Amino acid sequence: MGNGVGAAAAMEAIYATVVALAALDAEDAALADAGSSGSAGNGVDVLRRAYEIRLERLALEKKLESQAAARKARSVVEAMDLQQAMTPPDAPLHDRTYTEISTVEEIAGILTISSGAASAFVAQSRQVCALPPVLDALSAGTLTWQQAKIFADETENLDHPSAAALVEHFLDPNAPNPARGCPAGQLVPARLRAKVRGWRERHHPDSIEKRHRKSAADRRVEYTPDRDGMAWISAYLPADTAQAIWNRTTAIARGLQGPDEHRTLPQRKADVLATQLLTHKTSTPEEDAGTETNTATAAAFTTEPGKVPTPRTEVLVTVPVFALLGLTDEPAFLDGYGPIPASMARKLLADGAESFHRVLINPRDGAPLEIGRTSYRLTKAMKKALQLRDGKCTFPGCNNNSLDNETDHLTAWQHGGTTGISNLAQLCPKHHRLKHNSSWEPTAATKDEPPGWTSPTGRHYQAEQTDREASQWPNQIGVEQRDSEGQHLEVGVWSMLPNAASSAYPAWLDTAPPHSEPPGDEPSGEYVVDSDDFAPEDPVWDAFYAKPFILPPDPQPDWELMLS
Repeated sequence: MGNGVGAAAAMEAIYATVVALAALDAEDAALADAGSSGSAGNGVDVLRRAYEIRLERLALEKKLESQAAARKARSVVEAMDLQQAMTPPDAPLHDRTYTEISTVEEIAGILTISSGAASAFVAQSRQVCALPPVLDALSAGTLTWQQAKIFADETENLDHPSAAALVEHFLDPNAPNPARGCPAGQLVPARLRAKVRGWRERHHPDSIEKRHRKSAADRRVEYTPDRDGMAWISAYLPADTAQAIWNRTTAIARGLQGPDEHRTLPQRKADVLATQLLTHKTSTPEEDAGTETNTATAAAFTTEPGKVPTPRTEVLVTVPVFALLGLTDEPAFLDGYGPIPASMARKLLADGAESFHRVLINPRDGAPLEIGRTSYRLTKAMKKALQLRDGKCTFPGCNNNSLDNETDHLTAWQHGGTTGISNLAQLCPKHHRLKHNSSWEPTAATKDEPPGWTSPTGRHYQAEQTDREASQWPNQIGVEQRDSEGQHLEVGVWSMLPNAASSAYPAWLDTAPPHSEPPGDEPSGEYVVDSDDFAPEDPVWDAFYAKPFILPPDPQPDWELMLS
């Protein structure tokens, strides 16, 4: 019945947390005795230190809750196992079933929850206890029960090796390819679930294409009455369609903001959605029956099954090279949502090229290779690169996606900041205002990593980063072609591409190191400058943008990329 760190060690950890809380309470009592002078005898600001003690207590109380949750989960699992052990081995199935139901009902009574909630808690506790690293982290107070449940939920239908690999990736810093950036225990539940789900989708034993086809058949719209004359409308849709509807609704609602606009953003979103649906047509086909316009109206309301217009809104689609070419079914990544089937990504990029920006990734390590774009202005390219790097608002715990964020200079222009991407970050309007009106400070960013944050009390919150890993290789590439350095792999891939026989194989693909680009002529001379050295208001930019952008000649004018 021993799980994880064991009951004795878990109890010692609880004692240590209680002792730390008692010490803070004693210090707080001493501050209260200092009176209302505003400072203690040693010069400590009483009010500020009292405030800091409350925050430190919150951190310890959160840790204690996690430790107690681990102990409760272990107790529930052991109670179920002991009751099963007390049942005679030759007992009929009927008796075993009702013994288990009886035990669940007793647990429900003790915890004062419904039998359904107790049954779910038993199942979650079993899954958590079956994942020793998760139970250990919960017992140590580095994971909350909500976070532990996410691991339980996302590993529920995985086999043991797959579940163990998922947990190892997020909780073991010594794993072959550990999660990057902010640790799992410091991610809010919504962000942790998004990252865990993304990893699970990529490594699930069943193809995401197969699972998506099955789920898409269940698409629907539901209506649920609520209190106070209100109701809910919800839609279960393919991810790309739902994401585009959300982005468009948000963009329109943002555009309605003005000095005379008193509605909140959520209220404007609700009004925009209702207006878009109810003003599209004034009547349904049935209401138009018998009129001359019936045919046209019916056509407007008729959609071929499974054929929804490609959404038109600016979204980054990160897709592995081989998946874009149709050689593998490896999931792509839709900005603001997560993993999507490769076929969905190919359709978006073929039908919605004006608004969906392709991001190809290196098959060796998953690093971005380039961003497809139609504009060559510096600011447009930088915006997309920033969107790719950050993915969302960079403030801790914020889930606001890229298209609804603002670009902020980490170091202001007047303090020497530049236009370089390492001095930029995405912030939602709320956290953009907070940054400029409080003591929250971003830490340094790089070209590849977003900034972390430091709170007014000095607590540091690490940046959340994208997990990258090597792409799935097509089955057509033999093992002998996959050497440890990745050399000569591209030759085999090139031969499988459409029109490859009539196109010259680019030598740089065979010799270039990872993250490389085609060789180009490096400009020389003392007048070569860095664009980051010029402020946006510098007159040099007017002259720069006034010049026509001349593309170099296409090195392979006869080669075409054919997508199925």
